[in-house]
Amino acid sequence: MPSDFEVTGPYEKFVLFGTAHLITIVLTILVPLGLVFLGRRSARADAIIRWGFVVLILGGWISWYALFIARGWLGIGNILPVNLCDWAMIALLIALIRKSPRAYELAYAWAIAGTVQGIVTPDVNYSFPEPQFIIFMLTHADIVAGVLYLTFGTRLRQTPDSIPRVIAWTLGYGVVAGLTDWILGTNYGFLRAKPTHATLYDLLSPWPYYLLEVVAIGIAAVFLLYLPFYLLDRFSRPDRPAAVTSPTS
Repeated sequence: MPSDFEVTGPYEKFVLFGTAHLITIVLTILVPLGLVFLGRRSARADAIIRWGFVVLILGGWISWYALFIARGWLGIGNILPVNLCDWAMIALLIALIRKSPRAYELAYAWAIAGTVQGIVTPDVNYSFPEPQFIIFMLTHADIVAGVLYLTFGTRLRQTPDSIPRVIAWTLGYGVVAGLTDWILGTNYGFLRAKPTHATLYDLLSPWPYYLLEVVAIGIAAVFLLYLPFYLLDRFSRPDRPAAVTSPTS
């Protein structure tokens, strides 16, 4: 989302880790964990919660396009679903609807490693209640919250064989985003330039060298994100195998 889009109105400038930002971060964690207790009570409650997330995510996606169309911001650089958050959203929708382990493992990795960065360092100009802030934060928060609910509420999880699949899919995303950028001259996946707002990319080397660093960090993140499940298997169930291969779905 281009950071130079300006709007008129009585809105305060966005402040990183300001009140509205911190409240969003806290709610992104607390709301899904609270829903876990409801979802575990019955299959009906679980289904209502999962479909509730589906409605919120699709509603946020549609609202994002509606806002950009209304403000004349929609262009070739943001109209296509070629951001990693878009792919995380699609994987999450499949996981929410079908409780698919294969879709979950992608949504989990991409949401925690990627979408979380969008929440921590959002590309918005103005704070609550400006519509861009609300839609951006709600959409990203819904992705992370949905993954947290599936993890703790439905007990979907990653397994050792998730690791090569997630790496392969992520590299595949990089190829698709790279080809799109090369053909259309866009910057999906931030493969042609770093974000214009403050992000963790600022700590990396200049283009194109940071691309190799991003690949290395991404692969390391996949292993790191599996670590909690490994430790859970290792120390809470020492009499069982380290993990069970996820069913095909």
